[in-house]
Amino acid sequence: MTPMTVESESPDGPMSAGTGRPVRLSLTRRAGRPARHLADLSRDERRQVAVSLGQPAFRADQLSRHYFARLVDADETEAMTDLPEGGRGPLLEALLPRLLMPTRTLSCDDGLTRKIAWRTADGALLESVIMRYPDRATVCVSSQAGCGMGCPFCATGQGGLTRNLSTAEIVEQVVHAARVLRRRELAGGEGRLSNVVFMGMGEPLANYTAVTAALRRLIAPPPEGLGLSARGLTVSTVGLVPAMRRLAGEGLPVTLAVSLHAPDDELRDELVPINTRWPVAEVLAAAWEYAEASGRRVSIEYALIDGVNDDVARADALATLLTGRLAHVNLIPLNPTDGSSWQASAPAGQRAFVRRLRQRGIATTVRDTRGREIAAACGQLAAEPAGRARHVESATTVEAAGAADGSPAHGNRVLR
Repeated sequence: MTPMTVESESPDGPMSAGTGRPVRLSLTRRAGRPARHLADLSRDERRQVAVSLGQPAFRADQLSRHYFARLVDADETEAMTDLPEGGRGPLLEALLPRLLMPTRTLSCDDGLTRKIAWRTADGALLESVIMRYPDRATVCVSSQAGCGMGCPFCATGQGGLTRNLSTAEIVEQVVHAARVLRRRELAGGEGRLSNVVFMGMGEPLANYTAVTAALRRLIAPPPEGLGLSARGLTVSTVGLVPAMRRLAGEGLPVTLAVSLHAPDDELRDELVPINTRWPVAEVLAAAWEYAEASGRRVSIEYALIDGVNDDVARADALATLLTGRLAHVNLIPLNPTDGSSWQASAPAGQRAFVRRLRQRGIATTVRDTRGREIAAACGQLAAEPAGRARHVESATTVEAAGAADGSPAHGNRVLR
C-alpha cells in the first residue's frame, strides 16, 4: 500500500501558528492502517463479519462480551469457552487483532500510578497513565501518536505528530486499564475504572471522528461497548473552535476541558500557537456554547509557569473572563520537560493566584501532580525511546516487552 498523507480533521481548513510557524495538523500514514477491530465497528457490523465467516451473528456478541464485559485479553482464548474451538481462530483474527504492544511499564506513587508505553503495529509510539485515588480510578489516554499543536512547554508538542490513532487503539488503552484494575495489578486491591480523560498524547479534537466514536463505544453498555458513565469522561482541547461547536451537537454529556494557560491573546499566542487562528474570545465563546448544550461545567486548564503567566493581574483577567459562567479553573503547576527553561510557579505565587481567583468567586482546584517521577504528569508524555528516557531512581519497572521503547509524556492533565 502506498503511503498517503491525510489531514487531521479541521472543519476550517489549514491553520498557521504564531510568528509564521505552521501548526502541524497533517499526518503521514505508514504502510498500512491499523487492523480492523471490533471496537471500530458497531454491533451490527460485527455481526455481519461473523456471518461472512460462516458463523452465527451472535458469535460476534459473545466475543464482544468477552472483550467489554469480562475484559478478556485476545491471548486468553482458553477463557472463551462459549466459542466453538474450530471457529474461534478466524473470529479472533477478524475482530480481535492485537493493536498495541506494551514496550515499557513504570510505576510510582506507591504503586498507585502506572504509565504504559505502547507501540502500534506500524511502529508508532504512545503512552497512557492509570491513576488510583481513594474515591476513583482514572486512565489518561492518548488520541494521537505525538501532537501537532506545538505548545512549547509540552513534551509531546515538542516532538511533533506521527499520526492519528484509530477508535480501537484509543478504546484498547481504556479496556487495558479496566483489566489492570479488575485483576488487582495496581496497588489497593481490585478496583473499577470510573474516569477516562483524553489528556494524554495528542489533541483529541484534531482526531474528531475516532475520538467521538471512542466516546460512544466507552459509554454504550456491553456487548456494544464498555458501559462507563458519560459523566466520568473528559475531553481536552487547546481550542479547535469548529470542532468544539460540532462536539456540542453530538449529544455526548462529557466534560470539556479547555487548555487556556493565559487569559490574553498576546501571551497565549506564545504558549498555545493555535491561538493565532482561534483567539481567546472565540475559544471561550465555543466553550460556553458547549456548557449550554451539555449542561456540564467546563474545566479551564491553566499551567502555572513561574514569571510567565502566574501574576495576580492575570488571575484578575482570568476571573473577569469566567465570572458568571458554568466553569471552574484547574491550575497545574508546570511539570518539567526536557528542552524548556520554564519552571513551575513558586509556592507563594501559586497561593496568591489561587487566592485571587477564589476572592473573585471562581471555583478553583490545583492539580495533583501524579506521576512526575516517571514523566507521567501533565505535559511530560513524550514516548521517547528507552535509551533517551530520564533516569528516575524512585520509579519501578513493572514489566517490559518488545523493544523496550518508551519513556513518556504529554498533556495528561487529570482532573482532581
